[in-house]
Amino acid sequence: MKLKLDLHDIFNRGHDIDRALRGIMDEAVAKKATMVEIIPGKGSGQLKKRVLRFLDQKEIKQLYHRVEKDSKNFGRLFVHFRWK
Repeated sequence: MKLKLDLHDIFNRGHDIDRALRGIMDEAVAKKATMVEIIPGKGSGQLKKRVLRFLDQKEIKQLYHRVEKDSKNFGRLFVHFRWK
């Protein structure tokens, strides 16, 4: 199962961004998704940095296996999960 989160609509609302990221991570854990695609968009790169900082938090980092930056599309990240 793959989940997708597009942040284009809420790019300038910090609290909503964190809530959306937390929500998609919780949903991925609940549904045991194999991957979450997060689309911060290309822009200046600030939103992508914010997403990476969120994913780097200790309590969030424990939830997933690895983060992959899309080599063909700068404005997209993949968060991979490994379930036992």
